[in-house]
Amino acid sequence: MIRPLIFALALLSPALYAQPVSYAINTDRTPITLSWHAFGGILSWANLDGVTGDVTLDPENEFSDRINVTIPVSTLVASNSLLTWQLKSDMFFDASRYPNIQFSSTRVVALSGGRFRVFGTLKVKDIQRPVILEATLEEHKMDESISLHATTAISRSAYHMDKFALVVDDRIAIKIEIQAIARSAS
Repeated sequence: MIRPLIFALALLSPALYAQPVSYAINTDRTPITLSWHAFGGILSWANLDGVTGDVTLDPENEFSDRINVTIPVSTLVASNSLLTWQLKSDMFFDASRYPNIQFSSTRVVALSGGRFRVFGTLKVKDIQRPVILEATLEEHKMDESISLHATTAISRSAYHMDKFALVVDDRIAIKIEIQAIARSAS
């Protein structure tokens, strides 16, 4: 009689149900790459690092999932020093006035095959625009960490970065490689 009662209580225990897990972004292992075409097809790129933020995943409620990221523009390094200077200047990111780029998710939707669609807002130069990221997620149970691989594309003119429009494409591809460790394991 006691055995079935213990089993029934165990089934009702909240510990059996999935709880949200919060992760801290590993700044040293989270690069971001921007790429675009210029001069009729030449691929150009820039990298950003120093990324900080957190990821909260709630298996029970996709609206409770959160990804918050802050990217310091000062870490931007492009394919050459002139381009690095131009991108940090007021012609583009204006790093002295707007030192950070920010992303905040509003929803993470699970698709098939371990793929996800992340809806959120990207803030560049105090201009906020909705973005959708296509992502995959890897869980590393051994060290309680995750790897989130995401891509998206934005219009640079939507963020008032439209200099050299005749020679540089408006579409900027963004590749994000987030590494994060569970807060309880950090």
